[in-house]
Amino acid sequence: MKKHSARVAPLSACNSPVLTITKVEGDEHPRENLTAADAHAPAEPDTGVQRVTRCCFKLTASQVRKICCGVVVLLGVCLSWTASTQLAKLTFRKFDAPFTLTWFATNWNFLFFPLYYIGHLYTSTEKHSPKQRYRECCKFFGDDGLTVKVFFTKVAPFGVLWTLTNYLYFHALRKINTTDVSALFCCNKAFVFLLSWIVLRDRFMGVRIVAAILAIAGIVMMTYADGFHSHSVIGIALVVGAASMSALYKVLFKLILGSAKFGEAALFLTILGGVNFVFFSFVPVILYFTKVEYFDSIDAVPWGYLCGVSVFLLTFNILVNFGIAVTYPTLISLGIVLGVPVNAVVDHCTSEISFNTVRVIAVLTISLGFLLLLLPEEWDQWIIKLLTRLKVRKKEEAAEGNGEAGPGLSWSRRARSSMSTFTH
Repeated sequence: MKKHSARVAPLSACNSPVLTITKVEGDEHPRENLTAADAHAPAEPDTGVQRVTRCCFKLTASQVRKICCGVVVLLGVCLSWTASTQLAKLTFRKFDAPFTLTWFATNWNFLFFPLYYIGHLYTSTEKHSPKQRYRECCKFFGDDGLTVKVFFTKVAPFGVLWTLTNYLYFHALRKINTTDVSALFCCNKAFVFLLSWIVLRDRFMGVRIVAAILAIAGIVMMTYADGFHSHSVIGIALVVGAASMSALYKVLFKLILGSAKFGEAALFLTILGGVNFVFFSFVPVILYFTKVEYFDSIDAVPWGYLCGVSVFLLTFNILVNFGIAVTYPTLISLGIVLGVPVNAVVDHCTSEISFNTVRVIAVLTISLGFLLLLLPEEWDQWIIKLLTRLKVRKKEEAAEGNGEAGPGLSWSRRARSSMSTFTH
């Protein structure tokens, strides 16, 4: 008997991959596990309601499990994203050093590959040594592995983009509130679509153009909500810059490196942590001595806050990059956009922020654009099929309603015909 095999589609760093189930040759439809009672149970009448239920609401145990795991991952993404943003905002009240915070938090990327290897030991049937797993994952960079040339041409630039994205995001938190920052950063998905359409020649979709227009309109309205003050304009520009760097990171990754499996993505993110430590450690030192990011002593640094931001960011990146192993990518993306209202509630309870009508409309516009970008490419075909199915359902119900009175009428006509024949 052939068995179904699950294969994870390659994962892009900082992006949402897709989990696909390969279909076994010879199987026209997915097989389901049936109990003995189900196999020998008598067939029930096939009513219209049952046909619609089986057609539209049929969920396997695997799908239910993935949805339940998706809810957990969604909440984890939302809470870790919100917690890291809010805690970073609190950190700057005691430690006004956005680049030092960025450098410290990015160094925690070292933990990606060790954590992946621990998961490999517990889940894989074939146990490999760390050196074997490292060599196997290095094949992602080419036949020669991670060479010096590959490091400086295909890895180091992404380390710069990663650090720059986080620095611009943290720096924006010093200028504007967390609700505006989290909402504006959601525009990165629209920027990814535009860059993919231009650079990667991805399929053109009208609904995603509308989403991109909504994102741009939300940015303009967000700026207008604060009256175009220089302080808020700088903060908005910083967030938009962070979203642009994030989009550039994702598109260039797909263009240069393609796609990666879980182990390869974990190794890549670990190497980014190494790039940050080796090439950017001198920057906080320079900023300290030039008193741009100055603090009195080591004891004055709120290490608890810095570690908290780093842990929440690490958790967020783990869930975003590897949560696809247990759930659907759309649920992971929803966790990001749900962080906007959660940040709004926290800001409303902890600070004196006026959510005027223009700001609320701007946040809703950007969120709507983000949700439109989550629609699959075949969304229009799905809607057409759904409408067609509903029309067929109505016709079947009408036909069954007429059929309930039809048999009695037909029997009475046959009875009269046979009786008249008998009398003759």
